[in-house]
This record gives sequence, C-alpha cells and structure tokens, in this order.
Amino acid sequence: MIKVKQLAHVCIFAHDLEATRSFYRGVLGLDTQFNFLRDDKVFGFYLNCGGRSHVEVFQKDGTAYSEQNQINHFCLEVEDLDAAIAHIKSKGIDVTAKKHACDDTFQAWIRDPNGVKIELFEYTAKSAQFTGGDRIADW
Repeated sequence: MIKVKQLAHVCIFAHDLEATRSFYRGVLGLDTQFNFLRDDKVFGFYLNCGGRSHVEVFQKDGTAYSEQNQINHFCLEVEDLDAAIAHIKSKGIDVTAKKHACDDTFQAWIRDPNGVKIELFEYTAKSAQFTGGDRIADW
C-alpha cells in the first residue's frame, strides 16, 4: 500500500510566464523555487507553497494549448482568509466572498491570468478534513 504524505505539486500551463509569475508572487506571495531552462531560456518554474508543496508552471503557446482545461482548480490553505481576501482586493483582483462550506471550512475563489481557478481555504476546528463524517454538499 502506498502512503501519500501530501500533495507535491499541481502543474498549470501559462499563456504568459512572467505575468503568471508576477500574479503568484504579487497576489499570493509564492516565491520561485527554481526555473526550468531549455536552450538558456526559461520555459517553466516551480513556485514554493510552503514546506514541500509547489505549483509547477509551464509556458504553452497557442498551438500547444489544448490541455488548458485539464485542471478544475487547486486549493491553497491560508492562515487568515479575511486578510487574504483584503490583500487580493488591494491588488485589484476579483475574489469571491468568504463562504462557510458544508465541510466546515471557509473558502474564497480567484482565477490566475490563465483562467485557472484557485480556492483559498481556511480550516476550522470542526472541519471534516479533521473530524471525518459525511457532509451534504450545498452546491
């Protein structure tokens, strides 16, 4: 049996690498861990999400962009969702209102420059991820 420790990374495709890097750094505070180089040019990079989790980003031109919708969303746990929402709004980025979800977490949503949905997540003491038990979805 394999025991998964945690999510290692999520890979997304970018129309514009530098706009994507700027968004993740400026809005979400994710620093570049390392770049992927080919012929002395950056064609991708890893963004550090804390610990051993990363967002992996690769440049895709228009002709190779058919895989753009393979990811529905990915989720980043934040310490203070209200502060995160305020920060994102201060950057001029659209963000949904804070929602108390059926799994007893709080969440809000944004999109990156490529249209990838990003869920921002704050656990509570009652979160199903810790307490277990089925939850009735309200969406």
